[in-house]
Amino acid sequence: MNIRPVAFDHPDAIKLNDRVQLEYAERYEDEGDVTPLAASMFKPPYGLYLIAYDDAGTPLATGGWRVMDENGEGYADGDAEIKRMYVTPEARGLGLARRILACLEDDAREAGRARMVLETGTKQPEAISLYTSSGYEPCTLFGHYRFSPLSRCYAKPLR
Repeated sequence: MNIRPVAFDHPDAIKLNDRVQLEYAERYEDEGDVTPLAASMFKPPYGLYLIAYDDAGTPLATGGWRVMDENGEGYADGDAEIKRMYVTPEARGLGLARRILACLEDDAREAGRARMVLETGTKQPEAISLYTSSGYEPCTLFGHYRFSPLSRCYAKPLR
């Protein structure tokens, strides 16, 4: 597997984002994640977006982080937020999500961020398992879905 940085608006990123949005819509019976995101949010040193490719060049997994500081939505100064972690069904079980997560944490740490945060939902037990087994602990709800009863937020110190 080859994990490499790409722009959030790269065609492969758009394709994988469309797939994860369909999965969110199916699991939650809604329109998917409507958190406002822009490609500029994932440009170094203020973020990073990664895609894992197989040897044939097929995009299989994705994930990114973006700078978030105190803004009235529950974030704290120094936060880095994980967004769009996704592994295609055919590539699940290969450890790609864990590898991407570790790369994102390392990059955010090198960028001087103090804490990695993420929001997921109760209908994503695989994600919750990944994050808790990677050292993330429940934290105060934040972000776009902070008032949803299905929302779960986690944090991990980077320093």
